[in-house]
Parts: sequence; C-alpha cells; structure tokens
Amino acid sequence: MIKERVSVTINKELLERIDSMVDGVSVRNRSHAIEMILSRYLNFKTIKTAVILAGGKGTRLRPITYEIPKPLVPVHGKPVVAHIFDLLKKYGIVDVILSIGYLKEKIKNEIGDGSKFGVKVRYIEEEEPLGTGGPLRLAKDILKSAFIVSNGDELKDINIMDMYEVHKRNNALVTIALKTVEDPSAYGVAKLEGERIMEFVEKPKKEEAPSNLINAGFYIMEPKVIDMIPEGNVSLERDIFPKIAEMGKLYGYPFSGQWFDTGNIERYERAIKEWKGIKLG
Repeated sequence: MIKERVSVTINKELLERIDSMVDGVSVRNRSHAIEMILSRYLNFKTIKTAVILAGGKGTRLRPITYEIPKPLVPVHGKPVVAHIFDLLKKYGIVDVILSIGYLKEKIKNEIGDGSKFGVKVRYIEEEEPLGTGGPLRLAKDILKSAFIVSNGDELKDINIMDMYEVHKRNNALVTIALKTVEDPSAYGVAKLEGERIMEFVEKPKKEEAPSNLINAGFYIMEPKVIDMIPEGNVSLERDIFPKIAEMGKLYGYPFSGQWFDTGNIERYERAIKEWKGIKLG
C-alpha cells in the first residue's frame, strides 16, 4: 500500500485524545493512530465479519467447564468472548458468527443477539463436534469476502488493520497471528521464511523448536479456503494449513500485543492476573 506524507493542523484537545491511543504496540505512534481513525471513519475496505470458534468442551478447565462453557468463563467480570468482541469492535468489526456446541443454550442465553456487547451475533450450531474447520463450511453462504477466525478461549490484543495489510500485500489465502513465547513446546511452532510460513512443528522439544513463534489462534482467511474443507470434523491446523503452506499461500503476522491462553487452570489464573483489557481509544 502506497503512503504519502501530509501536514495537518489539529485542535490540541483532539491531539491529546489521539496521543492517548498510542501504546507503542497495537498503536505505534501518533501517525498510526490518525491513520486508524481515518480508516474507520471513511469505511476503509477491510474485514467485516469474524467467526469465533466456541464449541469445545474445555476439558482442561474442569471442573469450571462442567457448568460454564469456555467462552463464558469470566475474566475481570465479563466473559472471555466479550473481550474478543472488544478487540473486533476496536477495528469496526461488529458482524460476528459464533460456532457453538457444548452447553450452547447457556451461550445463547448469555450472548443473545450480541446487542448488549455492541456486536451483531449469528450462530452456527454444531450437532456434533466439527473441529476448527468444519464450522466454516456451515457459514459458506455468509463468508463471501476476507474474514477473521478466532479461537473463543484466548485473550489477545492484535492490530487487525496491520495484519490485514500484511495479508493483502502477500496475496495470502491465510494469515496467522503468531506470538512469541518463552517455551513453545506446548504449541504448534511456525517455521518461517520471511513472512511465509513453511510449516508448523507440533509441540517440539524446546531446544529443537524452529522458532519461538506459536499459532495464536487468530486468522485472516479468504473464502477460497472454505472450498478446501471437507464435510465433518476438520482441523484447520492439521488438515488445511499444511496444504496451503505447500501452495505458498500461508503467511504469518508476528505481533507483540497481549496474548493469554485460558485453556487450563494455570493459564486461566495467569490471564486473570495479567490481562489488561482492550484499549478502545
């Protein structure tokens, strides 16, 4: 994307509000903050729809998840999924598809149509587990342009606009958010060549990991990917991403913002202690 330098005169009070958005991570500087504001205001052609995968049983969070589905587990007084809504709203994305299965009625009763969270929610109901890929087939008629897929049990603060620019620049089919962790041995670890993901090494020994960049459970996808997904229970990570990597169309977006996996008791406790929320600006 070609950028040009311009000079503008801005009211001091407005400038202070713009500067308050800068955190050095998701909003790098004053110029970046102004660009984000203008892009939202002018309806910059970007992603409009997000799919949140919220159908899992959360077995590693038991006994909590015997009664509370993973997306509704509370962090700082509101469900994990509401923090994902906050991230999406920050970038003007309010059309959300929730894929639900386990304890789905509790999720529907709490989230409803999404209006109390400032989003518009539609549901895909899994009669049997469909994995991370199967639900996308059910939403094929809705997903006609680039869309987001996010796991429903993680807290993350990602600059979606920057990630989308990387996605478009590389003409990617899928761009995966990648997070640096100290010990990647419990995750799928990305082997990169530039921005292109060559492969994921699943749960390698720490000393044998090709990098410290792990799959952060947040993707930008093109609708063509859905045509590659067969019916039934499908894993994006195991069944689809390797094929896209072979095509040279799988790319990574390393980010430095917050990321917390709430998938087990230890990680959930850490998220409660350290998560700082989404700064909406």
